[in-house]
Amino acid sequence: MPAVGTNHEGTGGMRAQAQAVVIGGGVIGCSILYHLAKSGWTDVVLLERSELTSGSTWHAAANIHGLHDATNVSRLQHYTMSIYKELEAETGQSCGIFQPGSLYLAQTLAREHQLRLQEAKARRYDMNFFEVGRDEAERLNPLVNFEGVRCIMFEPEGGNVDPSGVTNAYAMGARQRGAEIHRFTPVTATEPQPDGSWIVRTEKGDIATPWVINAAGLWGREVAAMAGIELPLIPTEHQYFVTDAISEIDEMDRRLPSVADRDGEYYLRQEGNGLLVGAYEKDLRFWAETETPQNFGHELFPDDLDRIEKNMLRAIERVPLLGTAGIKRVINGPMIWSPDSNALFGPVPELKGYFCCNGVIPGFSQNGGLGKMAAEWMIEGEPTLDMFGWDMSRFGTWAGKDFTK
Repeated sequence: MPAVGTNHEGTGGMRAQAQAVVIGGGVIGCSILYHLAKSGWTDVVLLERSELTSGSTWHAAANIHGLHDATNVSRLQHYTMSIYKELEAETGQSCGIFQPGSLYLAQTLAREHQLRLQEAKARRYDMNFFEVGRDEAERLNPLVNFEGVRCIMFEPEGGNVDPSGVTNAYAMGARQRGAEIHRFTPVTATEPQPDGSWIVRTEKGDIATPWVINAAGLWGREVAAMAGIELPLIPTEHQYFVTDAISEIDEMDRRLPSVADRDGEYYLRQEGNGLLVGAYEKDLRFWAETETPQNFGHELFPDDLDRIEKNMLRAIERVPLLGTAGIKRVINGPMIWSPDSNALFGPVPELKGYFCCNGVIPGFSQNGGLGKMAAEWMIEGEPTLDMFGWDMSRFGTWAGKDFTK
């Protein structure tokens, strides 16, 4: 293999050899590329079939939060939340950071227990997450009716970022360190070699590499199939909507904290002078069950708000102003899930030099940590955090399409 930093070009101006090839130009792929380059592997290449952010990245609500039921995932998310300002300072590319805080509501005893466990974890690991009383919660977000809420937690660093800004900041940071990014360069084959390395084939040329990284998002299944792997993933439709301007928000001199009401199965935050409201509906719709269309990119599905009517009514009960606000636009786009809603992350046990990072749902809370862990795993041989809960080996051949669905 060439030494770090060399540029042995093949056809089409691409390197003929690289220390790693990342397939997929969403925020996850760009984060992995950035962290590999930052860790010293500057001879790395990212191949994107279309434009950066195509697929799920561009239409994400891009909320950020730190706490998770799994301690190491909390650490991973905490790192992600902290990297955005560093990226802006390093690259000059805005990440569109808004961190007015996040309020987490518990309406049930089980949810209260969950939040109190997370608060205890936050104290143990020096994370900023604590309980607030109703008076303080009403001061933080006066639009919310907290009637019937058992427990309210506040995360001061919670908020949201700009999906395109973050993705491009990672891309700029990686390029500044010598990494290559090739857009409109779909991969046509990944071929294992007798020595354990790979040939990644494209119409613009081939790249020899010891590491193939599948971060192809909606096309993770198709990329994996080129290597003979069946990943347990399936896309569904996911909706959120943005309201027209609300005068009470327009008159405020600060940005409102977001609200996560997981018992109500919705989330909401400020978007401009209106509100963005998203729902994880139980009446879900699968999409592209067998294969994601190759020509899909920045398209959306038709609005289907009837499916989230119950979620919307619960959100209106909590924030009455929603009931009189007009709907400015609806985003209904695909997200791709694993059977347990956690990432498929790490080396494929059966294949040398093949790394997966697929099925990531809260991508803007996890992308930085995933990029850092992936770089450590490939360069050092293991990550600094135990990621066993997301390890590829937790699913075998028994996890087929029916099981996944």
